[in-house]
Amino acid sequence: MVESCIYFTVRKAIEATWLNDRDQFLYPNNGWQNDTEFQSDCLAYTLFNNGIKSQFGTNRWIPFTEHEVNAREKFESNFMVYFILGKLKQEGNLILFKEERIKPLEFSSEAQEVFNAGLQLWKYYHKQPSCNVNASLYDIREYFQGRNEEGKMNNKSNDNTYMDLITGLRDKLKVLSKKIEPKVYEYGFLKS
Repeated sequence: MVESCIYFTVRKAIEATWLNDRDQFLYPNNGWQNDTEFQSDCLAYTLFNNGIKSQFGTNRWIPFTEHEVNAREKFESNFMVYFILGKLKQEGNLILFKEERIKPLEFSSEAQEVFNAGLQLWKYYHKQPSCNVNASLYDIREYFQGRNEEGKMNNKSNDNTYMDLITGLRDKLKVLSKKIEPKVYEYGFLKS
């Protein structure tokens, strides 16, 4: 799973500009395999910058516990929390890892800031009377931003608190992506 998050982050974290839009994606060198901070940073980036929707099945990407966000009900899955804490246990027939022992993940200060901003957003969402307890970040955005007549998600919300929280999260993600960017080139995922 971490490998998928790394490739997602490598593809999405660096904004394409006229200077880098022709950079080549390549098979990386092995340096990233021992860089657990880079791996954890990529997981954090992916958790808070994806298009996962809970309507398509159990949302296993909630990075917080019910207690942390003051949820009204138990989540369908605490997979991500268990994964982060290194306490992963098999859920039904879901087997994603060959390793028998998984260590707790350690996050950089930049990634921790992303988690803190995300936690505030999730807490605010769970204060709403009609919230989906198992909501993904995409679901939360859709709840507050709504959709226009054409079915596209609106860019903004009339809820100022939400706008402050989502802007804060996006700002922290930008800081994290700037931290990740040099390693993307160092490990050879991209070549300029």
